Amino acid sequence: MPQKRLLLITQWFDPEPTFKGQLFARELVKLGFDVEVLTGFPNYPGGKVYPGYRIKWLQREVIDGVRVTRVPLFPSHNQSPFGRILNYVTFAVSATIYGIIGAKKADVIYAYHPPLTVGFAAVLIRFFRQIPVVYDIQDMWPDTLRATGMLQNPFMLRVVSMACQWVYKNVDQIVVLSPGFRKLLIDRNVPDSKIEIIYNWADETAITSNQTTSSRILLGPEGFRILFAGNMGKAQSLESVLVAAKLLQEKGSRIQFVFLGGGIQVASLKTTREKLGLQNVHFFPPVPMSEVGAYLKEADALLVHLRKDPLFEITIPSKTQAYMTVSKPILMAVGGDASDLINRSGGGVSVEPENPEAIAMGALQLEHMSAEKLKLMGDKAGRYYQDELSVGVGVLRFDCLFKKIINRASN
Repeated sequence: MPQKRLLLITQWFDPEPTFKGQLFARELVKLGFDVEVLTGFPNYPGGKVYPGYRIKWLQREVIDGVRVTRVPLFPSHNQSPFGRILNYVTFAVSATIYGIIGAKKADVIYAYHPPLTVGFAAVLIRFFRQIPVVYDIQDMWPDTLRATGMLQNPFMLRVVSMACQWVYKNVDQIVVLSPGFRKLLIDRNVPDSKIEIIYNWADETAITSNQTTSSRILLGPEGFRILFAGNMGKAQSLESVLVAAKLLQEKGSRIQFVFLGGGIQVASLKTTREKLGLQNVHFFPPVPMSEVGAYLKEADALLVHLRKDPLFEITIPSKTQAYMTVSKPILMAVGGDASDLINRSGGGVSVEPENPEAIAMGALQLEHMSAEKLKLMGDKAGRYYQDELSVGVGVLRFDCLFKKIINRASN
């Protein structure tokens, strides 16, 4: 059987932090695909081109057996809407031109969303080259733009919504990360048969690399340590967790909340800690992904929290899978699909987000469990990840989907 060619279009790719990047492409190569990645010059998240790269008309490189083609874009990732839009549009234009006249004809295109403009590029290449497209939606637009405050203008939100519908109509298959995403698309008149759920996985290699030395693993004073690792922004709404910490401190609980990472809300959260006089809340700066796993393993339980919002009811935060790989109990303060996932796995306790009393009660429930019960709960989380969410499981599902789409196109 001849080797199948796959054109993987994503605006962000290694060495940028990205979800379905080099790991995904490498696994597809192992399954026998001839993969070409079409991406930009690395500049995310700072908006400055990475050392060792400079923007030019075209750059080709091979990374771990994966062919990577980089096309020019306007580097930007600040609060300026103009700069962000220019960043998205210039990549889409470059990717479209190369995809139509420069790339070898593929058997299938895989396009990663966000941003939406990648969908435009994929659809145009599909039209001119007659190549089927699998469109992977990781952020639901315009919902995410509205929920995060990136875009509030009602007219512009409607424009984005119409653009999304055009892309959905003109791709061959859509992949989503949760049942809630699927339901929302069906409500928006996308055919049921066009939507496939493939859960996200974690960067297992990085999380299990365990490069941190024990002398650096200092998650605060002794006690029952609940760790939140990752970005601390408005969507995470962690003020509620600090209020929960205040309630627990007043009860004399041994629980210690540890926050590992950065984000625009860190300074504000530290100020709140001082105002509330919290002795049971500790902040640590971001560490490389290769060190995160060791911190996760050092904790007694791991916290996921997002603002109470309809969008987040259908979202499964990526840290959920990362947490599950280390087989630790999870305190899940996100409603909807994320809560359902944890309840199904038996790997944690679910509580209402932005509810300090509920968060405190969930934390106490974990603290009062025996060591044996905590270990059993963590083991259930780890087993569920391996059976349902791991890289191997997810990539095999993509493999089946790509082959189905290719066979359908050839008949």
